[in-house]
Amino acid sequence: MSTKTIVITRPSGQARQLIELLSQTIEKSGITKRSLPDIVSLPLLTIVPKDDEQLANHIASALKDADLAIFVSPNAVESVMRLLERDWQDFSKKIIPIGVMGGSSAMALKNHGIGLELSPTPVVVPKNNEQWDSEGLWQELQSLKWNLPTKKIVIFKGEGGRDWLADTLTKAGAIVEAISTYTRVPLDEKNPAWHAIREMDISKSLWLLTSSEAVRYLGQVANNQLEGLQSASALCPHRNIANAAEAIGFGEVFITEPGDEALIKATLAWLSI
Repeated sequence: MSTKTIVITRPSGQARQLIELLSQTIEKSGITKRSLPDIVSLPLLTIVPKDDEQLANHIASALKDADLAIFVSPNAVESVMRLLERDWQDFSKKIIPIGVMGGSSAMALKNHGIGLELSPTPVVVPKNNEQWDSEGLWQELQSLKWNLPTKKIVIFKGEGGRDWLADTLTKAGAIVEAISTYTRVPLDEKNPAWHAIREMDISKSLWLLTSSEAVRYLGQVANNQLEGLQSASALCPHRNIANAAEAIGFGEVFITEPGDEALIKATLAWLSI
């Protein structure tokens, strides 16, 4: 009987911690004593931070008169902090509040001491983790009842990606500057990581999908050289990602709450089936 396989599709650095937590939790659970699942890393996208002095100077200049900074992901937080190499509150005479879409980005800020200062930087995050997305942050910002036409907002993002929040804030009258601080590089179709995918029993695989863009790229590869997604299962922490997974042909798509804890809990449930 073939072994179940869990496919982690995050970038390598981010996947490592999840794989460790998942492996430990599975072993402690005792639900798979007869046959431990294989856990395979397939980093569909690699995050490449931009690294040049001109961009760092541009960011510092943009922040001087900013009223709000928005980081769209933990990658945005890490790439900006890496570029600037200064404390957040050094960039303006006033403390610049920060908006993030979810808990992972909020944690990334804390790892850099942001929000933990003597006079803490305000961090705006959707209160309901089922709304950890652009729409959820927009609702949270609306509840603050700011006079947006008087505000300058800087958004840190990856190359490409959704522009919904920037467009929405602009329509509300805010001055918005979106700055790309990293790029996403798709996994080469000749990369050895694909070999394990082709060798496994895809009908007994669960794919942990955490990026709509990564899912769309997977669909391109599947069209070229990967068959059987219709018999595979996918686990997604957001409806947009689930929609993308359904669009490329996954036979069974589950939606879970955001965060690694929820992903691991749902994975254990799938393993017990």
